[in-house]
Amino acid sequence: MGSTYPYRLPAGPDAGSNATPARSDAAATGGQVDRSFPSRPETRVPLAVALAFLAGSADSIGFLEHSQLFMSFMSGNTTRFGVAASSFDWSGVTRFGSTIALFCFGAFAGTLVAAWAGRWRLSVLLGAQAVLLSIGNLLPEAPDAFPLHAYPVVLALGMLNATLQDEAGRSLALTYVTGTVVRFGTGLANMVLHKPAPSFWLQAPLWAGLTLGAVTGGFIQKALGPDAFLVPAALSASLAVAGIILTVALPGSGYVSNERSAQPDAHPDAPATAR
Repeated sequence: MGSTYPYRLPAGPDAGSNATPARSDAAATGGQVDRSFPSRPETRVPLAVALAFLAGSADSIGFLEHSQLFMSFMSGNTTRFGVAASSFDWSGVTRFGSTIALFCFGAFAGTLVAAWAGRWRLSVLLGAQAVLLSIGNLLPEAPDAFPLHAYPVVLALGMLNATLQDEAGRSLALTYVTGTVVRFGTGLANMVLHKPAPSFWLQAPLWAGLTLGAVTGGFIQKALGPDAFLVPAALSASLAVAGIILTVALPGSGYVSNERSAQPDAHPDAPATAR
């Protein structure tokens, strides 16, 4: 999957021994540097679909388990926040507002962890998400305004979006599909006009993964109730273990990392962190 974005690694005075390979890579790709994570689509694409499935299942379970509170669909929670505010429903305002804030904090924390973990990003983030998805039921009961059981799940799904990146270094949208559907539509138009961007081909599988996950999550919740979150937790843990094995067996490989990649959604001049 080639890069189509004009992002370059900086070659400042501190570039050191890494400056020459970076310039060579840029020259080989017409001055464009691939900042995807991982860099090989053979693992990045299946991982993206698997994580979209995980997000869809967790969101569906949470929606049914926590009185129609979305775990990852913050557009829906924002609408419900607005409706609650217009109705002076302060319990609802607190419920939805705190969920949105915690999801944002998850994305914040996930990005910092991605920068800190470097080439171990996959295993560290996926392992943390597995733990968070598992512990919600251990928290005490609380009023509807503070859905404590849901908070660890929301935090995990916020972090999930910092796991993978496209060729431009942008985080892959794994927990929502509005942008995915829009990009699929614009990609179809670009196919008619000329040709779509390489990322176009990922949009339909992402939507399918999230949708299948939501359907599966509904069945799992009916069968297991609040313990249903252990299923996406097990999937995340399995992927974390696979990430550890690949990172140990193939250190620095594009199958699990990308030495030219910075943290998600970083400025084009940001230094690489996946070393």
